[in-house]
Amino acid sequence: MTTNNMEIDDALYSRQRYVLGDGAMQKMAKSHIFLSGVGGLGVEIAKNIVLAGVKALTIHDTQICQTWDLGCNFFIRQDDIEKQKNRAEACQHRIAELNPYVEVYSMTTPLDAATDLSFLQQYQCVILTETKISLQKRINEFCHLQHPPIKFISADVYGICSRLFCDFGDQFEVFDTTGEEPKEIFIENITQSNPGIVTCIDSRPHTLETGQSVVLREVNGMSSLNGTTHQVTVISPYSFSIGDTTHMDPYQHGGIAVQVKMPKIFCFETLSEQLFDPHCLIVDFSKPEAPLEIHTAMWALNEFQEQYSRLPNIGCLQDAATLLKLAESVSDRLAKKPSINPCLVKWLSRTAKGFLAPLAAASGGIVSQEALKAVTGKFSPLQQWLYMDSMEVTEPLEHVGHEQFLPVGDRYDALRTCIGESMCQKLYNLNVFLVGCGAIGCEMLKNFALLGIASRQDKGMITVTDPDLIEKSNLNRQFLFRPHHIQKPKSCTAAMATLEINPELNIDAHLNKVYPATENIYSDKFYMKQNVVVTALDNVEARRYIDSRCVANQCPLLDSGTMGTKGHTEVIVPHLTESYNSHRDPPEEEIPFCTLKSFPALIEHTIQWARDKFESAFFHKPSQYNKFWQTYPSAEEVLQRMQTGETLEGSFQVVKLLCRRPKNWAQCVELARIKFEKYFNHKAIQLLHSFPLDTTLKDGSLFWQSPKRPPSPLHCDCNDPLHFSFIVNAAKLFAVTYNIPYSEKDVTKEAILKILSHITVPEFRPSEKIIETDENVKKPEHSLSSEDERIAIDQLTAAITSHSATRAYLQMTAVTFEKDDDSNGHIDFITSASNLRARMYNIEPADRLKTKRIAGRIIPAIATSTATVSGLVALELIKVIGNYTYEAYKDCFFNLAIPVIVFSETSEVRRIKIRNDISFTIWDRWTIYGKEEFTLSDFIDAVRVKYRVEPTMVVHGVKMLYVPVMPGHNKRLKLTMHKLVKPSVDKKYIDLTVSFPPESDGDEDLPGPPVRYYFCQEGQQ
Repeated sequence: MTTNNMEIDDALYSRQRYVLGDGAMQKMAKSHIFLSGVGGLGVEIAKNIVLAGVKALTIHDTQICQTWDLGCNFFIRQDDIEKQKNRAEACQHRIAELNPYVEVYSMTTPLDAATDLSFLQQYQCVILTETKISLQKRINEFCHLQHPPIKFISADVYGICSRLFCDFGDQFEVFDTTGEEPKEIFIENITQSNPGIVTCIDSRPHTLETGQSVVLREVNGMSSLNGTTHQVTVISPYSFSIGDTTHMDPYQHGGIAVQVKMPKIFCFETLSEQLFDPHCLIVDFSKPEAPLEIHTAMWALNEFQEQYSRLPNIGCLQDAATLLKLAESVSDRLAKKPSINPCLVKWLSRTAKGFLAPLAAASGGIVSQEALKAVTGKFSPLQQWLYMDSMEVTEPLEHVGHEQFLPVGDRYDALRTCIGESMCQKLYNLNVFLVGCGAIGCEMLKNFALLGIASRQDKGMITVTDPDLIEKSNLNRQFLFRPHHIQKPKSCTAAMATLEINPELNIDAHLNKVYPATENIYSDKFYMKQNVVVTALDNVEARRYIDSRCVANQCPLLDSGTMGTKGHTEVIVPHLTESYNSHRDPPEEEIPFCTLKSFPALIEHTIQWARDKFESAFFHKPSQYNKFWQTYPSAEEVLQRMQTGETLEGSFQVVKLLCRRPKNWAQCVELARIKFEKYFNHKAIQLLHSFPLDTTLKDGSLFWQSPKRPPSPLHCDCNDPLHFSFIVNAAKLFAVTYNIPYSEKDVTKEAILKILSHITVPEFRPSEKIIETDENVKKPEHSLSSEDERIAIDQLTAAITSHSATRAYLQMTAVTFEKDDDSNGHIDFITSASNLRARMYNIEPADRLKTKRIAGRIIPAIATSTATVSGLVALELIKVIGNYTYEAYKDCFFNLAIPVIVFSETSEVRRIKIRNDISFTIWDRWTIYGKEEFTLSDFIDAVRVKYRVEPTMVVHGVKMLYVPVMPGHNKRLKLTMHKLVKPSVDKKYIDLTVSFPPESDGDEDLPGPPVRYYFCQEGQQ
């Protein structure tokens, strides 16, 4: 991003643009932020802000690098400690490397009560970490009084607690509070009343909130509403009122209500005002009192620092008692007089000198997002405090001796202060499998490095796998990568970068996808060696597969994901929680076939239609063509076989492509022109012939009413940029597909117009064909008629006779859709095709950026969210390896835009009853040991004897081994398990699915736990 002309580098920022939008990105590119304190939290904030793309960041610090910092700050190296470098100066160039568009400055002069604060006037936002409360107040007052106010943020992590405070001034305007796409609501009825009641079509919920605004358009009858904006009052999920419609013409049909984004003013108080009556965001509703308790304890900690110029000593009972007295004093001064949590105060005193890197990562992501809000006016700011704690981490440490928390002079001292030496040792010896090395994967590896995971020479291993190569768009979030890493493997590159943070780690980087085909690598034996599996994936199918492997092998799994400013984490622990597969998100709603083909109502429909056209014309048909001619290498042989009556799969479509194949650039342009006519003119004429504008349904209502839109035929005009764009991009893609060269001169407007002037477009006459209108009907399979076969024979004969079926003509290039290469014309074709169809149906068009997101199924992403989820996951990892009780684990959902953060208990594992005295959970597995001559009947008997219930059905994968009602299955009872299953030589066992009879006749069979059958007694070893 350049600040001169505000051009946004889409190759770098494309995923973030979908989160923030160009307006916010451009404001950010003009912003200069000041950050004081480059400890573990400060460096997290700096990383996220620079990745986002502000104009400049100044980092301030007065401390010298120490060994302690190696476990807190991922940009400080051993060499910096040996050279006694200032922390800001040591980190400056490494932070600057994250984004070439951001200027990073360092400042090392002291910031204290005597400092002239006028230098802060050059900044739009000031962020303080590791700063005494008295100085925070002074700087906040200065910032608040400026015109306009300098946005102020202060944040800290002390041991197990973190805090965040925001003050953006008396009147902070936000132009978009949520970042969500404006809703489009199809209208079924509007009453003539005061107020007028709007009802949604097909009882689809409008999801509006009272006070929001909508603009109405395309209303028939009550047409005076069109173009008017109304504040809504929600009546029900399917209706809302808009004001007086009594004197308007009666409503007839149609209409769309489009949500209007309205700016909102947020009012802030200063730190001095807020300290006594804080407005806190509640993040865990199981302990709503926690924010005020932490506020009290951390204010007391600030006063302890002011009085003693130090933090409480580790494990010092006297310091803990002093802190408790200060907390009681603070509580008396607060407006709400909150209760004191002595346990929290004790652990804060004990760990305040320490540092939990995962807590800082989570806090740093949230703080950074608030800073971006401050300089852009995008999203709702925090009002005004956020407190988080990791008290659950401390529960098993209650009776651990204080000597375990004392520093020993290594890089893990800050961590040791929080969790003790025994827990640190477990981390050092950990075997962890990290699946995915994108944005979350990079953040996880950084957390692993700071926690010292797998850092012992003889024990522990981080296995990381990702099949992908690094692309430029990754650099905006995947902070371990740099421009010179582009097109290198993600996993290997990330592993090397992680070793720079902590050279002691053991990392094994793989380039494999984790799916059934790689089970020879990621076998049961491999999973059973892992202490925990961490997924950093972007699709549900992969998550489900890895979850099933973890359940089968009793392995804990930590899952997380983000979409824009939203994120989630889920903890899956054997025998304690449900698994990922225990719950299913509703399937993504598919666009009905008839809507895509004939009746689009939204821009999403036209974009999907254009993407489908791309796939069909430039990938599927060429792929089918190449496959056919690889199977049948000679056109003459194909003709001979077709003439003898043999049906060759795909022959009709292939012969049609061969006969219509363009042979030069001009014919590619001609083909594109004919496609224009077919898609945007003939289609509309045919639809209006089949369904004239006055067509009515059986109930007398009009056929063409919302959401159905009647099309208007378009007439090609190459002076229209949209028309020209379609023809030139379609022609270029046809040329690539048919291996026809063209030059830059060929694609000029002058050259294209010259070719078009010689083209005669065939006249179109509509037919009487039936057009599908049922939304439940799927796309039909094309069936060949004898007439189709006769035409194909004639066409192929003609092609052979005219020498148009030579070997060179029997090959095409299948074009794989690539959204991130702007030179290939893929998105340009889809954008022009989609917007022409939108124009044909009077649908609001979409710009290239939105089209790219929808057509490319791009998941919006920003570094702040990935940093937050990775930190939360790493906190849960500590609990997993410590074998904590069920109550300690927390899942999380957040949306940093609003902001909402919700911690909740994980889903407790359910126990399923087979009989009154027999039950199981998803984590249970029954075991049967067989031998070479063990039959299916023996297996069933063994289950009955060992588990006191007789199987009624036995299934292996998708193969039914035994279902009594199926023909021939009773004969299988005498067959050996070896013969039934046919295992590979090295296979020692199989997992079978077994069902049992219901207690009552007529009920369905009851599922049981998986039964692992070992082929021989040695399997017990």
